[in-house]
Amino acid sequence: MSEIKQPRKRVIEGIMVGKSGDKSVKIRVEKRVLHPRYHKIVRRFKNFQVHDEKNELQTGDRVTAVECRPLAKNKNFRLKSYVRPEEVVV
Repeated sequence: MSEIKQPRKRVIEGIMVGKSGDKSVKIRVEKRVLHPRYHKIVRRFKNFQVHDEKNELQTGDRVTAVECRPLAKNKNFRLKSYVRPEEVVV
């Protein structure tokens, strides 16, 4: 009996940087990589569109999103959780 294995869903974490329509937000994800020539850690950024069903996010929120089926041309992630900046305890 063969089991169908579901592919692992990607999880991304970033900061909400703007709204891009109704129920859509743009989040910026930071990735630190080693520069191939200078051997220094550099920061790379990429923006993703995330589906926010309840329109509850505000600019500056720390967001966790999970991959899903395509919801629009560039929107492949759904909101999983978020934390407001004033709730972050250092």
